[in-house]
Formats: sequence, C-alpha cells, structure tokens
Amino acid sequence: MAPGIWKATIGAPEAATPVRSRRVPPALQGLGSLAAIAHCPLPIPEFRITQRGTELNLPLAEGELMYGFGLQLLSFQQRSKKRTIRVNADPKVDSGDSHAPVPFYVTTRGYGVLIDTFRQATFYCGEAHPKPTQAESASSLEVNTPQRMRVRDRDLQGSVRIEAPRCAGLDVYVFGGPTMLEAVQRYNLFSGGGVLPPEWGLGFWYRAEMHLNGDEVLKLAESLRADAIPCDVLGLEPGWQTHAYSCTFAWDRHRFPEPSSFIQQAASEGFRVNLWEHAFTHPASPIFAELVPFAGDIAVWDGLVPDFAAEGGRRVFGGYHGRELIDRGISGFKLDECDNSDFTEGWSFPDNSRFPSGIDGEQMHAQFGLRYQDTIWDEFRKRGTQTYGLVRSSGALAAPYPFVLYSDLYDHRQFVRALVNSGFSGLLWCPEVRDASSAEDLVRRLQTVVLSPLAMVNAWYIRNPPWKQMDRDKNNRNEFSEGWEALQARCQEIIGMRMQLLPYLRGAFARYRAEGVPPFRALVMDFPDDPSLAAVDDQYLIGDRLMAAPLFAGEAVRNIVFPPGQWQDFWTGAMVTERKITVQGSTRNIPLYIKAGSLMPWAEVGPHTGAAEARRLSVRVYGDGHRRWSAPHAAGGLQLAWQEGKGGVQQPGSQKRPFVVTGWERIGS
Repeated sequence: MAPGIWKATIGAPEAATPVRSRRVPPALQGLGSLAAIAHCPLPIPEFRITQRGTELNLPLAEGELMYGFGLQLLSFQQRSKKRTIRVNADPKVDSGDSHAPVPFYVTTRGYGVLIDTFRQATFYCGEAHPKPTQAESASSLEVNTPQRMRVRDRDLQGSVRIEAPRCAGLDVYVFGGPTMLEAVQRYNLFSGGGVLPPEWGLGFWYRAEMHLNGDEVLKLAESLRADAIPCDVLGLEPGWQTHAYSCTFAWDRHRFPEPSSFIQQAASEGFRVNLWEHAFTHPASPIFAELVPFAGDIAVWDGLVPDFAAEGGRRVFGGYHGRELIDRGISGFKLDECDNSDFTEGWSFPDNSRFPSGIDGEQMHAQFGLRYQDTIWDEFRKRGTQTYGLVRSSGALAAPYPFVLYSDLYDHRQFVRALVNSGFSGLLWCPEVRDASSAEDLVRRLQTVVLSPLAMVNAWYIRNPPWKQMDRDKNNRNEFSEGWEALQARCQEIIGMRMQLLPYLRGAFARYRAEGVPPFRALVMDFPDDPSLAAVDDQYLIGDRLMAAPLFAGEAVRNIVFPPGQWQDFWTGAMVTERKITVQGSTRNIPLYIKAGSLMPWAEVGPHTGAAEARRLSVRVYGDGHRRWSAPHAAGGLQLAWQEGKGGVQQPGSQKRPFVVTGWERIGS
C-alpha cells in the first residue's frame, strides 16, 4: 500500500470501514522518508467466514508483548487479555470498552496490525489455544492460577484470534517497523500524519462554571490576568445555549445578550473562546427542520442524532456552525457525549438504529466521534483557520485531527495510564483537572496536565478556581480557603512551566506532523527490548529528550525506572547513576528527567502565547550540551547548538514572530 505497509483482503469487506471512509489521505512524503522494508513481517492470516462473521488468526512469538487498542484506561500490556472494540464511556471493567477504541495493536517484535472494521471486533490476545489431543499422566498435583497461566501464555508461542461480527470480509493492514516506534510512525503517517496544533492551543485552558453569564465570564478572565495566571482559552459549558441536553446551538441572549461583543472583548485580552456542545439536536434548534431527513431513526435526549456519515448531515450541521459561531470568532469546540454509555444512565442510540447513509447504530458508534470532528474541522479548513478542541470519542486514523480526548470521570492514576496508552494508536488525551481532594492532589494533577497534549482546568461546576477553594459548596458561595494565596502562587508557577515549555512542545508536535512520532508515548515504545519497561504505565516520554514520572497524592514514595542511556534531573542537572531510583512523595516538583547533554529552549512566562514573552527564550544547557535541539520549519524552524562554551542559534526561513534568545543557562555541572 505504501513503503512498509501491506494489505490483505479477505472475503467481501463492508463499504463502511475506517480506511474506506477516511477523509484525510495518507502522508506519502513522510512514509517515503522512512527506511524501506523488504518483506511483510506477518504471513497472510488464516481466516474463516461463517454466519457469525469473519474470523482471523495471526501468530504471536514466544515472549512477544502487545500494546494499543486505542484509549485504554484500565490496563497497559494487552497480551493474554480479551479486547472488545466497543465505544463506551467510563468502562467499569477491563474489557477493551473505551471512549476511543481502535482495532490496532503493535508488538515488541516491531510491527502493527489494523483490522479495518467499524464492527465490535473481539481480539483474543494469546490466551485462546487449540484443544489438546494428547493424553498426559499427572506426575504431581499442581493447582494453576489465572495469573500463572497468563505468565505461561506470554512465554509460549501463541496467536491473536480475531472475530469481526456481522461482516463477510475484512481488510487487514500490517505496518512494518523494524522497531515498535517506527511501526507506530507508519500507522500515524498512513492516517495522514500527526496534528500540529496552533500555538494558542498549547497554552493554558480554563473552563468556566456552566451558569455564568457573559459579564461574569469576562470578570473571571480579568481575575486570571490580575492574578498573573497565564491563559489562552476560555471554555463555555452548556449554559451558553438556550437549551442543552439536547442542544439548540443558539446563544442564550439573557446570559450573552451580545455574543459577538463578548467574543471580541475576550479576544482583546488575548483569550480564545471554546464552546461546549453535543451533537444531539433539540426540536427548538434553528437547524432542526433541515436536519430531520439527515438523522437516525432513534432520538437521544429527545433530540436528533445527525448522520455525519452522509454529506447532507455534515452540510446542515457544519454549515450552521460555520456561519453562526465560527464566523463570529469562536476558535473551537468541546464535542461531548459523542461516545455511548451502558454504565452511566444508559444514554445514546442503540446498536440497531438506522441512518440515512445506510449504516447501522453499531457502525455509527464506532465512527460518530470521528465524523463529528470532520464536520466541525471542515468548517475551519474552508476558512483557512486553525482550530484545536476537545472530543469525547474518536477512533482509527485520528492522528491528524485537531481534537484531544478527555473525560472528568477518572482518578489521577487512570488519567496517566490513558496518556501513556494513547500514543500507541494515534490519539491525544487530556488528563484534565476538575477538582481535587486536597491541596497536594490539586498540585499533583496540575503538574501532570501541564505535561500533556492539552493543559486545562475544567471548573464547570465551581464559580472560582479550585486553588481558591476545593469544597464545591463553599466555592460557589465565594468562601475561600484560609491561606489560598499560597496555593494559588504554587499553581501559577506550575502553569507558568507550561508556557516555558511551549517551544519544546511545539517542536515535538511538528515532528508528529512530519514523521509520525507521538509527542507523548510509553517508554516501551522506544525501548521494546528492555523487559524492565514492559509494564511501566505511569511514566512517559515527551518529545525526543524528556521523561516525566508524575507523583500521586497520598503516596509516601515514588519508584522510577530509567530507559537505557544517560539521564539528568531536569531541575538540578544532577546525573542519574542508577537504572531504578526512589523519590519521596513529598518532592516539590514533578520528577522530570532529560537525556544527558541536551539543550532545552525555555520561554519566558507571559499572559498568553501571543504575548511578546512567548518569543523570548533562554536555553538550558545540560552536561556538555552536545545534543542539539531543532524544530521543523512548521514549528518556527528554530535550531540551537552548543560548542566550546558558546551557543549558536539559527532561524532559517522567514518568520512573522522570530524567537529572541536572551541567554544560556548551565544546569548542573
């Protein structure tokens, strides 16, 4: 199909699949830049087509480990598990259900597999074996345990057995490596290349309490500036509309009498505005009548479910958003409830729903989030405008989409695991801060979110920032905690760190765009042959030289394992001399480490990314500074080098906002 990518077609695949429905072409230039691979790493799969659907069998070698399957919050390494690719909000058990399940996995042998289907495919990842045919005599009594059998299964040759129900054929794509990272790169480039967000999207976001009116939101924004809290994006929750759950997408003129004036006033202070919505369309919506022919046969919250798989549904829904919201100055959207729920109140449309495009509810669930993103993103693209937003569901081939997955229903450790897992499948995840159980918990969550694809406090149910008061009722009565100023100063410092890291993060995303390298990823992806990293789901790599190991509130110590190579403490420059260390839970800063000898661009902290401070850099020099830093031209083209005690800076090409390097700072010896 492309360099290092092979396809096997089995039987008669359905017309609606992730690849056949794609709206972004492969990034062929990026794929062509990767090293050639002569042979497919897998044989043509064994298969069988029955009344149940299509069954496949792919080999697993002894000790071969599996990762991926989309946004998995409850587990990391997937061999010896059963995974069902089913869209479901907040899964309660480790079944494979997810906001963004993806029928793609990658292994430590350096290849990836995509099963091209919107059906709820099931993967038996090495634990299903043919029946025994030889009798044995029991020489001693042995009682097996599931844990012991899982370990045994990983050490033996096995297979991945896959069943895709209700379809008479499948396309199977294989992505060669030869390393795990290169296999993921090929998958991301086949998807269209990774997203490169606008600079403001990588700044700090704050979502206001859902009942605030326009004047109150602007007063909140004014207080953020007065308190020197950097912020680029203000998020409005459901109360901006005349009706939500389902939605009208029309401004509530009691709360926002002049929407255009509100947006312009926010913009004059350096704020972008992001609007919450979901797709289910209330009968009072201005687009309701026109959308009826392009909606499914079952309502959700008494609203229409748009058929985003059909051009008519995208045209009606997207066109309204373009004219009435984007043209007014709205910079992005938070696309909520486009997943499904069997466990929390049982909302959404059933799998046997029918849609005008001819697909059923099962197929629609698997692509609803993606096609919703298409519908909104198309309106920005028509206008030549960048966007960056939030979405509750996504799927296969999502790497180029300017949306970040989120949910406010998980604990901190699950948030981190989701962030680590997302990099295997071309997804981005925001471990948002909604509330916290203590000041320590707030700080630890905030330290994680500023080291993620989207840094956000989601204060949708508290009128004041959480650092002023964490008790919901007291916060909404404007009763602040004693000594809140000290906690605010600490949070301000952490958010400032996000602003300082922006040039580095922008460079990491530029590499995602051009080369398919996930900007946030598991350690095992870069070091698949190191068994000590196979189960590490609470540390992650950022770009080409940083590693984060978040702290969790209430834990006395934090054990950290290091990949091969030399590492330095990011804060002090001290060399790490052991492969495994223990950090005290009381440590002030998030444990952050950098490859020895690195250069790191470090921006000044301004009120937002458009401020002059964002272009003024100092350069942190670690060790001998031999590890140069450069960002592709799409990220500004900045290049930094250090030799014989002198720093060098290049900014090739024309730049509207060039960087100014104000100094070079040696960190440690």
